Amino acid sequence: MNIKTSQNYSPNFSTTRRNKRKIKYIVYHYTGMRSENKAVKRLTDVNSNVSCHYFIKRNGQIILMVPELFEAWHAGKSNWKKDISLNKNSIGIEISNKGHDFGYQNFSQPQISSLIKLSKYLIKKYNIKISNILGHSDIAFERKKDPGEKFPWSYLANKKIGIWHKIEEKKLKKYRKKKISNIEMFTFVKYLNKIGYFTKSLNNNKKLRLIKSFQRRFRQKLINGKMDKECLIIAEKLIKLS
Repeated sequence: MNIKTSQNYSPNFSTTRRNKRKIKYIVYHYTGMRSENKAVKRLTDVNSNVSCHYFIKRNGQIILMVPELFEAWHAGKSNWKKDISLNKNSIGIEISNKGHDFGYQNFSQPQISSLIKLSKYLIKKYNIKISNILGHSDIAFERKKDPGEKFPWSYLANKKIGIWHKIEEKKLKKYRKKKISNIEMFTFVKYLNKIGYFTKSLNNNKKLRLIKSFQRRFRQKLINGKMDKECLIIAEKLIKLS
């Protein structure tokens, strides 16, 4: 599969060439900046210390910024399953979107079409498991919200990109906001850990952010940071896919 890209290389990457077999994650981000041009400029600015492998513009154009076999600086402090600092074994894709601070937008259809083509290409090339297709907020929930609740995870899962619970909305809605016991709360956090989320040393604030991250990914209709029966049912289903 050939992916049509333009090039705008970033100086922000680790110069040691990595082994192809070490690449096992794809991480999606939104840019979270007021303008697309400013986002591109920041990702290619030597003083910013941030970059990505690919950038997808609103019109669907794909820009290669760091060659895949070099480590781009996109994930920062991050955890998933037993891995830490996911820069070293992931490919980072930035998708142009103003984000929560500047007027969070729906992702454009050209963006999603390009993202599907690019993701399928990378999944095949590096033999990436669909459960290892992640959002920045999955791996860094304490500080990140992207790509956020408008990101079409369910649609992508239907294209075999990422996981989704596939439980009927009508069935789930009955359990929304339904309280769960303390034991079930403990079980829910245990499920999150099995899915891949980092659940050690959770104070109340971290727990709130963790639950919101889970909801932005898998229960996008309501992001309130509260555990309920709906979240528990979704998490139980997901551990079988992780």
